[in-house]
Amino acid sequence: MTLRERLGAELFRKVAGPDGPRQRQRVHGTPGPRWFSTDSPIARVHGDASMFVGGIRAIMLQSLHPAAMQGVADHSGYRGDMWGRLAQVSTYIAMTTFGAEQDALTVIRAVQRAHESVTGTMPDGGPYAASDPHLLGWVHAAEVDSFLAAHDRYGHRPLVGPERDEYLAQAAVPARHLGVLDPPETVEELRAVLTAYGPELRATTEAVEAIRFLLLHPDLPLAARPGYLSLATAAIGLLPSDARRELRLPPVPPVTNRVLGAAATRTIRWAMASGHAEAREMQQAHA
Repeated sequence: MTLRERLGAELFRKVAGPDGPRQRQRVHGTPGPRWFSTDSPIARVHGDASMFVGGIRAIMLQSLHPAAMQGVADHSGYRGDMWGRLAQVSTYIAMTTFGAEQDALTVIRAVQRAHESVTGTMPDGGPYAASDPHLLGWVHAAEVDSFLAAHDRYGHRPLVGPERDEYLAQAAVPARHLGVLDPPETVEELRAVLTAYGPELRATTEAVEAIRFLLLHPDLPLAARPGYLSLATAAIGLLPSDARRELRLPPVPPVTNRVLGAAATRTIRWAMASGHAEAREMQQAHA
């Protein structure tokens, strides 16, 4: 196995988990109609190496909603299996973006069942529930904003013109099935949604500690940590300044941000090229 293949396999194992090969076969090899074409805006964004940056930014941004963070603290624990949770999220995104419709709906139902048990009480006595459409709306908006921001900066083929609105309209399809009410379908609508959530956002003690743990304890071999920190630094650099201040994160010089992020995403894209080619071949065989 070449260095490129070894690095690609290790990255895939970390992101997709030990069940990754079977899930990839299911995502790309199962016959049947799919929601999106292989060259659609959502496929271009969600299949790009920039998602590594976008995913870290999304976690940081999502943590600013106290109810979302409380759910993580009460039911998952940010010191728990970070990579295991990442594998679950990556499988969900892969299945709803590239998988057959029947499998996309199945994974959405599984997430909904998992959400049913994620309930609790906020410190002020108010209730929270992961299935709350309002909370789901925030998680979705933070995700698509982060994925789009990272792809704009580091994507191999950045979206232009109406493609950006088309991406959001496509991302709204699985979001509605999950329970998000009126997900944004244009960049203008996304800006309005993020602004509307603004008064609810703040960094709780749990959020600050969670992000610090995410940055300093990634459960990776020492040799892999510089690359991870490059991705994390790029994600911090893409955060809105008020979000960065709330989470007590340092400002990142634009040049440093671009250099580290570009180098890291280029390396990931190079390492995972063979896996992406294999996935395309499987999907084309069942098109």
